[in-house]
Amino acid sequence: MGMGKAYFNSPIGWLEIESGKKGIRRITRVDKPGQSDADEALLQTATLQLESYFSGDLQGFTLPLDWEGEPEFSQQVWKMLLEIPYGHTASYLSIAEKLGNPKAVRAVGQANRHNPIAIVVPCHRVIAKNGDLQGYFYGLDVKRQLLQLENPNSFGIQSALF
Repeated sequence: MGMGKAYFNSPIGWLEIESGKKGIRRITRVDKPGQSDADEALLQTATLQLESYFSGDLQGFTLPLDWEGEPEFSQQVWKMLLEIPYGHTASYLSIAEKLGNPKAVRAVGQANRHNPIAIVVPCHRVIAKNGDLQGYFYGLDVKRQLLQLENPNSFGIQSALF
């Protein structure tokens, strides 16, 4: 696998997809697309999967991920995020408890904030214990938009009003 970048124009804006030696390294929102290495197979696959996700056809990504060099605790949190089913949410506390450290709620929040692989590693599915959406690095509107895409019944326009 090579290192390269591709760009996808998603409903939440342009996404830059970056591949590393072992898989996808980053998916981040950018203002405008740059130079693309779209001929790389992994980047093509990632783009197609993102397209399917945003059209509501894909509920689980099957992409190799490359977290090399990232902090061990963060990697543990991100692996937990991958286990949150499509259309569901988990609290920061429940993730801390699953990691065997209920006091690590803040650290779980920090790991979420520094998640390099947006959408595929679904940090948008993590909410406060009381059901508040809380922070998201692309804003609460985007977080709600993603949750609404995955679960229109729970996160429909109606619930946004109350």
